[in-house]
Amino acid sequence: MRVTGFDVDFFVIGAGSGGTRAARIAASHGARVMVAEEFRIGGTCVIRGCVPKKLYVYASRFADDFEDAAGFGWHVEGASFDWPKLVAAKEQEISRLSGIYRANLLKAGVEIIESRATILGPHEVQLAQDGRKISARHILVATGAAPDFGLDCTGHELAITSNEIFDLPQLPARLLIIGGGYIAVEFASLMARLGSKVTLVFRADAVLRGFDDDLRVGLTEAMLAAGIELRAGRLPQSLQRTGGGIGANFSDGSMAEFDQVLLATGRRPQTHGLGLETCGISLGRNGRIPVDAHGATSCPSVHAVGDVTDRINLTPVAIREGHVLADHLFGASSIAVDHHLVPSAVFTTPEIGTVGLGEAAARAMHPDLDIYVAAFRPMRATLSGRAEKTVLKLVVVAQSQLVLGLHVLGADAGEMAQLVAIAMKMRATKADFDATMALHPTAAEELVTMRQPTRRYRQSQLV
Repeated sequence: MRVTGFDVDFFVIGAGSGGTRAARIAASHGARVMVAEEFRIGGTCVIRGCVPKKLYVYASRFADDFEDAAGFGWHVEGASFDWPKLVAAKEQEISRLSGIYRANLLKAGVEIIESRATILGPHEVQLAQDGRKISARHILVATGAAPDFGLDCTGHELAITSNEIFDLPQLPARLLIIGGGYIAVEFASLMARLGSKVTLVFRADAVLRGFDDDLRVGLTEAMLAAGIELRAGRLPQSLQRTGGGIGANFSDGSMAEFDQVLLATGRRPQTHGLGLETCGISLGRNGRIPVDAHGATSCPSVHAVGDVTDRINLTPVAIREGHVLADHLFGASSIAVDHHLVPSAVFTTPEIGTVGLGEAAARAMHPDLDIYVAAFRPMRATLSGRAEKTVLKLVVVAQSQLVLGLHVLGADAGEMAQLVAIAMKMRATKADFDATMALHPTAAEELVTMRQPTRRYRQSQLV
């Protein structure tokens, strides 16, 4: 479907998960498509996010496995960890995946431009590489998000971010992590197991603001048991080079020295300098691009998907948004993305899996609730001797018995959340869970054997 009067039908800025999916689907509908990427094909998830993080999480969990093996009769002696080998293996894998992304774009007939691109107007972009100007019927901004350096701390430039930590030349013996969100706790968990002495500082009174409180408490206990030092309600006021590393002065008057400082206080949309103002697009909170249900901005020819819109910042969401947008623009589809009941995971150890409303959020919307909680020692820990706890939680509407939320802390929690999300999407009730036969022995069987509510709310009051 070549549209006359334009160089291309669809110009995509950013070759991450959302941009590449949109480009490929648009091309499959017959559109002529160009993608511009200024860094590496694959975007945050493949290059410096989900994929390398999960590989490092796998590496870190061997530390617990080696310890636990003794309780099962194994003798594991002399195990050691080689940080440079992990870094090299990670680089090999993400390069392989980046190559697959590139190959799939080319196979679909998409032209790849390895350059920064900026918007000159509703139908025109410019390439930084050679200054070339390209006209397009539709423009998609899929530039994602980047670490936010908005910390009021003198010397914050001494800190690294999640972009750099994967490629450090050596494992830091003493690591300060600033932040209490999912990126901060994930790196605290994995780096502690790889051998760093980790100190985690954050402004709030507990980690993972916005997650269900039972999971926050359970994870805090697990992090302390792993030897992670947690300092709530405080942040560094200054960082400075010292003879032995980086000195940090904290808001409570204390001082400590570290080998590396990781700034993990959040991410913000990468919209600066893109030229969106040339199309009359006003940015929203945190620099995000406001869009409608189909990814359209206030300028009819300019669209945005993924983290740059700052809605639900997850890779599968960006992929779905890119796919739906391309179908809408070039395949005459009117389907919009459903952002309801999106499962998510936090890859700490133990990990978190969740979908739907937490208890506090549900209470704000529903006066009558039944809360089911099962907390127990997992079977593996009975022989390993490890002090750990699995938590499974269901949030249920009292009258209809509709399941509003699932929250899991424990091994394979993300896998559970993905599967239960299907049932919740089909509006499963607690009675449906109860009618399902348990699979024994598993942790997940608790989801279908919890009979009595742990807590009841009636007219918003605990009874």
